Amino acid sequence: MLERGTPGPSLSDERLVEECLSGGEEAWRALVDKYKNLVYNIILKYGAGSEEAADLFQTVWLEAYNDLPKLRKKSAVKAWLVSLTTHQCYHWKQKQKRRDFFESGEFSAEDLEEMIPLDPSFVEDLERDQLVREAIYRLSPRCQEMIRLLFFTSPPVPYKEVARRLGLATGSIGFIRGRCLQRLQKNLDQEGI
Repeated sequence: MLERGTPGPSLSDERLVEECLSGGEEAWRALVDKYKNLVYNIILKYGAGSEEAADLFQTVWLEAYNDLPKLRKKSAVKAWLVSLTTHQCYHWKQKQKRRDFFESGEFSAEDLEEMIPLDPSFVEDLERDQLVREAIYRLSPRCQEMIRLLFFTSPPVPYKEVARRLGLATGSIGFIRGRCLQRLQKNLDQEGI
């Protein structure tokens, strides 16, 4: 541990990191003291106001504290802190841009696609899910409710409870479910799914 009166920030980065990893609170304070101006200046260069800068400063040091054991080269703590800070600031700046963009209210679908690139398979899944929803909505209200209760409720609703909610005999649930699923399949076939 650091001795009393030892100027912590004057220790080598490697020694400070070792002391921090062994639980030295004074070493952690010394590390923060040694690099606080560097971290804060990077944050300010990204254009953060005083309140945002304080939040980002805390976020960077919290991440540094949590990830310090992962630091491979203890002598590279300065470069590592620059990287952590830049990463946090970049993400903060991106969030700011998105927030400003959406608050302006002047955007189109193309703007959204450009801003949030989507994996084509994700878009296909969304479109298929929408077609399934539409096929379900074309079913009778009783079939819609049965499918919702049996397949979209977590945990699944037991047949006895489905029968009670729909006003049916418990023994008829399997037969009616089969008919509803056949109708759903017909609707899906019409959609080409």
